[in-house]
Amino acid sequence: MTATNRRKRSSIVRKITERREFMLIYITLLAIVALAYAAPEFLSKGSISAVLLSLSDQSIIAVGMTILLVSGAFDLSVGSTVALSGMVTAILVAHGVPVYAGIAVGLAVGILIGVINGLIITEVGINPFVTTLGMMSLLRGLVLVISGGQNVSNLPKSFTAIGQGTILGIQYPIIVSLAIVVLGHFLLSRTRFFRQNYYIGGNERAAILSGIDVKRMQVFNFALIGFLAAVAGIVMTARLGSASTTAGKGLELRVISAVIIGGASLKGGEGTVLGAFFGTLLMSIIISSINLLGIDLNWVDFVLGAALLLAVMADVISKRQAQRA
Repeated sequence: MTATNRRKRSSIVRKITERREFMLIYITLLAIVALAYAAPEFLSKGSISAVLLSLSDQSIIAVGMTILLVSGAFDLSVGSTVALSGMVTAILVAHGVPVYAGIAVGLAVGILIGVINGLIITEVGINPFVTTLGMMSLLRGLVLVISGGQNVSNLPKSFTAIGQGTILGIQYPIIVSLAIVVLGHFLLSRTRFFRQNYYIGGNERAAILSGIDVKRMQVFNFALIGFLAAVAGIVMTARLGSASTTAGKGLELRVISAVIIGGASLKGGEGTVLGAFFGTLLMSIIISSINLLGIDLNWVDFVLGAALLLAVMADVISKRQAQRA
């Protein structure tokens, strides 16, 4: 092998190992090995299925959150959107509305919420934090109002089959989430339309001057994450066989933490769907380890909060080092 070929090969290996996704895969594998050693039941079919099912809801939303963070925004109302879309769909199908119609209305609710968020941010000029924080509380109250504060159960089998059916022993939610992750990765990394978000997040002023319709993209991005949150809410409701008034609580922080761990930046311009997926997988394994190791479940919120803080701190420190370099 010539010196030139060795240098090329070394350069390729270095580029691969420097990618956030590679680091996450390495850390995730170490976590799996350590947890399997400490709690051998982790490798059981039931335990693995539980991890993948908990991952499915979050990874669906993580696709939309990645796109938003890349464009320089985020959405704190996704957990409430999950609850409202699932509740609306459950109420409709429980009262005899055809399943396809109930699902269509639930998805429309998610899209409408996203569009409203996007228009408030782009046209009124209120920042994403305040807008989506207010929407989070508004939607959570609306869930309680339309449900009377009660969960909705006894849903028809034609609906619950969406979340409980299997293909080759794999439940539908897992298949749906993986399909959305693959599609989201392709769209964000390979298509011109979605790659505009990197320019918007990197330098919004420059993006406007280059001819990108920033406002339209922002409204579209919020509509997309509203749609994906609705998909997650409907699938979750079908899987559990009931719509809960507390569904999706804290989901927004778990997803944002996972996406930042996966390489996205709060300042925009960076992030990949693949990285967000591995970040979500790592978070799911950590939460599962708390349960399997018999640790008090009250520590879950502590761990999630610590993960978010560490992820943001790492992002800020890496940006400062890059600026000094």
